[in-house]
Amino acid sequence: MRTAFYVSDGTALTAEAFGHALLSMFPVEFQHTTLPFIDSEAKADKVCRQINQAFEKDGEPPLIFHTFVNETLKQKVVNCGGISYDFLDQFVGSVAQQIGVQAEPKTHRTHGVHKNYNFRVDAINYALDNDDGKKLNQLDQADIILVGVSRTGKTPTSLYLALQYGIKAANYPITDDDDFEHLDLPKELKLQRHKLFGLTLDPQRLHEIRSQRRQGSQYASMQQCQFELREVEKLYRKEAVPFINSTHFSVEEIAAKILAKTNLQRRRY
Repeated sequence: MRTAFYVSDGTALTAEAFGHALLSMFPVEFQHTTLPFIDSEAKADKVCRQINQAFEKDGEPPLIFHTFVNETLKQKVVNCGGISYDFLDQFVGSVAQQIGVQAEPKTHRTHGVHKNYNFRVDAINYALDNDDGKKLNQLDQADIILVGVSRTGKTPTSLYLALQYGIKAANYPITDDDDFEHLDLPKELKLQRHKLFGLTLDPQRLHEIRSQRRQGSQYASMQQCQFELREVEKLYRKEAVPFINSTHFSVEEIAAKILAKTNLQRRRY
């Protein structure tokens, strides 16, 4: 196994994102180590020791993905003995040339507190308050309302949309107890029909997920899963609710597909 370091005098989120994306293209297993807020020479020296230890253990130089504003600290890490990759340096010069403005690097600018930060905090609080249909009287404040049967990924997707993009996402569970009896949406959802987005799964996957929660129950049975998914997809088509089958998608991919289909405004930066 080879080691990959993600190092920055900020959060290291940018280095981590770029590095993981790049390494995912190779069928090689890596030991990943993220080192944020390396903002002093003492911390940089400690990073060098970790890099050297990894070199000795692996027998191969570690890969170092870094984003530093402080040039002195960057040079310390670059010269530690690993193989360095600085994503920002690759593009800053050409972008500056194109837009006619020189870069002014500033620590924490990318992931710090800025004008869109409050949108994200408010969105997270909203998602928590409006999880699982808790407050139907607040649906008018939602940017999107995720609907689906139990355990189809509504809650994690709502929270991801809030945390990453500042989108106020409510979610509502379509349950066998009431919503399927007449195959209809509650009146509160009908008033917000233009905000609805459905999630569904393959029955086998839903059965596996529910069995981890309540093994051997009617709720987790294959027959029940097949019934609920069949009925909810009928409901989506009847009410013209857009939906996706998320069986083979991560939360990140589900969110990206929802954003692509709805054109919701992202407040990431």
